[in-house]
Amino acid sequence: MTKKPLTIAPAKGKLAILTPGMGAVATTLYAGVIAVNKGIAKPIGSHTQMGKIRLGKRTENRWTLVKDMVPLVPLTDVVFGGWDIFPENAYEAASHAKVLESSLLEQVKDELSKIKPMKAVFDRNFVKRLDGSHVKSAKTKMDLAEALRQDIRDFLKNNGCDRAVMVWCASTEVYTPPTAVQATIKTFEEGLRNNDPSISPSQIYTYAALKERVPYTNGSPNVSVEVPALQELALELNVPIAGSDFKTGQTLIKTVLAPGLRNRQIGVAGWYSTNILGNRDGEVLDDPGSFKAKEVTKSGVLEDIFSKELYPDLYSNISHVVRINYYPPRGDNKEGWDNIDIFGWLGYPMQIKVNFLCRDSILAAPVALDLALYMDLAARAGMRGIQEWLSFYLKAPITKPGLRPEHDLSVQLLKLENTLRFFTNEELINHLGLTYYGVDEGDEG
Repeated sequence: MTKKPLTIAPAKGKLAILTPGMGAVATTLYAGVIAVNKGIAKPIGSHTQMGKIRLGKRTENRWTLVKDMVPLVPLTDVVFGGWDIFPENAYEAASHAKVLESSLLEQVKDELSKIKPMKAVFDRNFVKRLDGSHVKSAKTKMDLAEALRQDIRDFLKNNGCDRAVMVWCASTEVYTPPTAVQATIKTFEEGLRNNDPSISPSQIYTYAALKERVPYTNGSPNVSVEVPALQELALELNVPIAGSDFKTGQTLIKTVLAPGLRNRQIGVAGWYSTNILGNRDGEVLDDPGSFKAKEVTKSGVLEDIFSKELYPDLYSNISHVVRINYYPPRGDNKEGWDNIDIFGWLGYPMQIKVNFLCRDSILAAPVALDLALYMDLAARAGMRGIQEWLSFYLKAPITKPGLRPEHDLSVQLLKLENTLRFFTNEELINHLGLTYYGVDEGDEG
């Protein structure tokens, strides 16, 4: 079957990457891209910058860098901006976050100091452990949304940008399942005008971005782009959306280990996960309401990978425990422990123990960058609505209602790479491999 080539608009001009939140993750992202552009660091961890993809059959031995395969915006054409409840510029915020060493920060100080936050939309009912003075005031939530829309327009004009993407990098809000007001865009806009208490700041940012036709990615477990009303709006206005929650430390490891256990039919009796974290995110998650949002995204991964409906003998009685403890001395250097009680042949028990000492924002920054660049690519390719092919980066990938998300990291990568092949009219790879052994099934593996 011949496929009609996809038309992708060129990446002309400058791209604004706008982040609600200019804390540890966002400033680590900003500083990293500036450092890469200045030739003092490499973009390690970024699939868009360092990833290679195979084209055609294995016998062809054709490999190319992702950034040479698809028309991504070059990092030199990226402009950063954002909102925060604190008035510090990006250099001051990065210094306080203590993720990057001062020797590196000083080399990018001039550029970071010029990035000053816009006043944020903030509601302490949704983030109870933080408070700040650099916030917008308005009569209604619709007025706040209009103010954000104006911010986006002004930023594009003042910085000479042709287009923008938005990536949520702010704190985790209290877990708030959708209510009737988020059911349709009509009820949602009524709720904005009437100051409905169930509409969160992150939902206001999402609405503002979509109304300005700015692709939006939810890097947190907040319930924002996940609600039906905003997904409806994304389809109506032809805007790509993605979420939820950057997949960085402990959950990244789970999506590597858990599929391997399932694929080898190894049983799991229990999986105990705990973390210590001392940055602002850890402080926010010390509140039970905010932790609940994180617990939902972290717990759902194993539930979907270990389908007890399919494998009742192996996974029907898993005891899955998730803990996050705020421990200030650790700062951004998170430590995660996993104790996995497994059982094998004839039911004999075994254990796996993982101790992951990671740097939270160092892992998150390249994820945020890739999502921003791929979402811009998706918009220029005419994609709209949920971008499930970006599940590779997310703890709780949103899908079309009725579709179960795919959490296996290797399958997610195949989905991502095949989407890039689709964008460039390259043959998709299914890894069947029969053509190498005399069976012609049109396989490109």
